[in-house]
Amino acid sequence: MNERSGAITFKGDPLTLMGDMPSVGDQAPDAVLVDNDLSDLSISSYKGKTLALVTVPSLDTSVCDTEARRFNEEAAKLGGDVAVLVASMDLPFAQKRWCGAADAGHVTTASDHRDAALGTAYGILIKELRLLARAVFVIDKTGKVSYVQLVEEMTNEPDYDAALAAIRAAG
Repeated sequence: MNERSGAITFKGDPLTLMGDMPSVGDQAPDAVLVDNDLSDLSISSYKGKTLALVTVPSLDTSVCDTEARRFNEEAAKLGGDVAVLVASMDLPFAQKRWCGAADAGHVTTASDHRDAALGTAYGILIKELRLLARAVFVIDKTGKVSYVQLVEEMTNEPDYDAALAAIRAAG
């Protein structure tokens, strides 16, 4: 498996990402996550919709909480042809609890804790922490990647304006 040393940082310290990140125009890799009800949830199940795939290290941190809440707020305005999936390594029980506490009814949360399939397929698994890097992927209705944003410093939020413009353009 490909390792990309120094691809991102945490408080300035370099970290290694595992796997290869898809590029714009690539067919989106499929990966199976665990939904909040413990059922399987695959990326390919969103084909026919525009998918904003938002990955965060943990919903239990302030930056991830803020980011997921922002995408939940924006998802309410995007219409039925767009789905927003927030993925992390958090256990499904914790994600479900977060959704309730955040009143997050416009995004789906799913866990990659079982085998890091998403993390490795999308090149965002942090080797040192076994968490997902902060990133936004937009996958169009045909299943092709139309936008990629990797946040290089883990403590920073993504560029929401750029991500939302890409989601609307793909939708």
